[in-house]
Amino acid sequence: MEVITFLLTTLSLLFIRGDRFARAMMSDIGDYVGTDIEISWLPNLDDLMKGYARNFRPGIGGPPVNVAMAIEVASIDHISEANMEYTMTVFLRQSWRDDRLSYNHTNKTLGLDSRFVDKLWLPDTFIVNAKSAWFHDVTVENKLIRLQPDGVILYSSRITSTVACDMDLTKYPMDEQECMLDLESYGYSSEDIVYHWSESQRDIHGLDKLELSQFTITNYRFVTEVMNFKSAGRFPRLSLRFQLRRNRGVYIIQSYMPSILLVAMSWVSFWISQSAVPARVSLGITTVLTMTTLMVSARSSLPRASAIKALDVYFWICYVFVFAALIEYAFAHYNADYSKKEKAKVKANKNAESMVKNGKQAMVLFSLSVAGMNQGLLISNRQNRSQRSAGEAAGVAEEVETPRSRTKRTESSEEKKCCKCKPIDADTIDIYARAVFPATFAVVNVIYWVAYTM
Repeated sequence: MEVITFLLTTLSLLFIRGDRFARAMMSDIGDYVGTDIEISWLPNLDDLMKGYARNFRPGIGGPPVNVAMAIEVASIDHISEANMEYTMTVFLRQSWRDDRLSYNHTNKTLGLDSRFVDKLWLPDTFIVNAKSAWFHDVTVENKLIRLQPDGVILYSSRITSTVACDMDLTKYPMDEQECMLDLESYGYSSEDIVYHWSESQRDIHGLDKLELSQFTITNYRFVTEVMNFKSAGRFPRLSLRFQLRRNRGVYIIQSYMPSILLVAMSWVSFWISQSAVPARVSLGITTVLTMTTLMVSARSSLPRASAIKALDVYFWICYVFVFAALIEYAFAHYNADYSKKEKAKVKANKNAESMVKNGKQAMVLFSLSVAGMNQGLLISNRQNRSQRSAGEAAGVAEEVETPRSRTKRTESSEEKKCCKCKPIDADTIDIYARAVFPATFAVVNVIYWVAYTM
């Protein structure tokens, strides 16, 4: 009995608490929804839509429909130089008057969801320069309809589109680009529909808060124009044009600074001895190959266009300086070898000349000794023989001295020619290179940055 009594008591308590909880929930929902809302002012949509033809524009046969346009930018996700495009998400709001949907028994605006959109006439607005576009449908279709008593309709939708943007990359990465978002009627000409920017569209909401990784939005403007197509007629077009300035900090860190450091590293070889051939050659080849790799990696994200970009110009400037440092060592090393060979030749010639002089002296002494031995035997005929020998010695001397003088003259002329073509000392070349290369690189940098940033 006690157990049964306990169970009955517990069940009764649970029932009472559950009833109180249900009443509390109902009261909360009632507070949220409103239990005393008067909905008598709501128009009957079925009666409102009777006889409504969504295939015909409002006021067909009369003046064109005025469509006011407004844009709010939610995000600019990606700007691609390789594909010449950007991706933008916008809230596109269009407003026009349709007298067929007016109701005069109340002055309250009626808000409708996306299911009512398919029952209305809508402007056939499309993005002219879009490559692809889509509506958002999570968790429901991101569309909105607001109907005012006088028949004014506000149609808002959320659109993400990948839009083409023609870019001039001549000054890349110091460039500024202008991208456009063109809105136009696809089927209705200017006789049926007229576009104009909304009076409240003095500035683009959300655009000033955007932070892009590569660009900064500097300015934007609204353009209204009428496009004349000979085959179809005149069509209204609205354009949003905004200026983009590229952020250069990333490129200075990733491209310019490594290039400058590679050029400076190639100058280290000017302080290395000429005899250290492996060290200087390996340093020069390493800097050249590293510069080539940096050029290829930087161009991989860019379109293969024929235009020469500012970054390409700077890479080639650095490449020329790095390659010139390698050629400088080859020139200096060649001059060092050439001077060594010339010194060896001069030394060999001096040794040969000393040997010839010693031989001549020995011949003179030998001739004098022979003349002394013959002098005692030929005393009687000394004068005649001395005269004859003197005449013969003079003739021989003339004959011997003539080719010697000629050889001396030719040797002196060759020495003069060699003096004119005398190579520069290798150490002197390195000394000049230590000053000429940095000074020239600094001057070229000043010209480059002035030309591309002014």
